[in-house]
Amino acid sequence: MAEIIKFPLQAAAKLGYKRVRKRCQAADNPDQLHLFPTPTAQVLQFESGLGKFEQALLLDERGDSKAGEMYAQAIAEQDCIADAYCNLGIIESKSGNSSKAFDCFTISLKHDPRHSEAHYNLGNLYFDANDFRLAQLHYELAREIDPDFPNVYFNLALVQGINNDFNAALKALKQYQALVPDAEGRLADELLQNLKKAMAAAGSTRRGSS
Repeated sequence: MAEIIKFPLQAAAKLGYKRVRKRCQAADNPDQLHLFPTPTAQVLQFESGLGKFEQALLLDERGDSKAGEMYAQAIAEQDCIADAYCNLGIIESKSGNSSKAFDCFTISLKHDPRHSEAHYNLGNLYFDANDFRLAQLHYELAREIDPDFPNVYFNLALVQGINNDFNAALKALKQYQALVPDAEGRLADELLQNLKKAMAAAGSTRRGSS
């Protein structure tokens, strides 16, 4: 009987959750050309003039425990609902509340089915639950929506390797390395080596069984 090749689960650590960092622009016309550059991140002095989502985001980035409550207020006021649920899901996940995190990410997707961060974060949640089939599905959806987000390719490569789809995993990993600086690309070296070893072992097993 042919041996089933299993990609080592600890071949590499997956990359973490992605917080939504810019406020939704629901009123923008996607076909409109913006002639003036958007200002880069600045230290905001007058937080009282910010919407609830922006206030929550500031608290979240500072690690303030009140961020979750502020995201809930943003949701109640219908301020960037999908983004607020997505970021609230990350807080719940980090607190060990996986079921609440799952609800937050899925509700985010109910409000915006093409919310790339929610798909990516839901993929991470399924990964942690060892449901690699659904993890791969949501990583692939996140990739289709935001093909320039490198982390999704790394995690997709990892889960594809676990699912023994080694050729697809190598392709995804090369896309990851093409999108990041060389120093970050070296994070993928161990995963590349494990993929190549797994492919060689699979090839040897097939030859032995023929």
